[in-house]
Amino acid sequence: MDEIAQVYARSLFEVAQEQGKLDVVREELGQITEALEENAELRLFFYSPYFSTDEKRDGLRRTVTDADPMTMNVLDILVENHRLPVLPRLRREYERRWREANNLLPVTVTSAVELDDAVVERIGDEIGRQTGRTVELTRKVDPSIVGGFVVRVGNAILDASIKNRLDNLRKQIVRA
Repeated sequence: MDEIAQVYARSLFEVAQEQGKLDVVREELGQITEALEENAELRLFFYSPYFSTDEKRDGLRRTVTDADPMTMNVLDILVENHRLPVLPRLRREYERRWREANNLLPVTVTSAVELDDAVVERIGDEIGRQTGRTVELTRKVDPSIVGGFVVRVGNAILDASIKNRLDNLRKQIVRA
């Protein structure tokens, strides 16, 4: 299913980029996906094989109003091909491509306790300086890491937590 979502996302992204509607489509995909995630009845209707393509298309027209024709075309194609369940994956892939096109780098700083704003900003600024990209900084508090912090930059992880150090020490003791 991931490959299917990637194909649809790439095609949609390229067309949206050509038409200068990257942000519009991103916003609409987000709203539609969230509506499906939050409403079990809506999900049941659109994902169920018991309803015909025409019924789903009609339901789509009633549910999604004022959307860009490009977004509606993709939704129509997904309904027609019985692939609407790939929509959340399509959205994630589209979002990834949008971030890349906008030179954004997601960074998450996780610590055992709330860190000072200046410390978190300094971490984000340094990562931005080293990568040459605009950092989208998110912070989390997770007491289970005991101390230190974990920084996730895109798909890379720097784990400087005490929990990680203790786990590594435990593994070394077991091997010895």
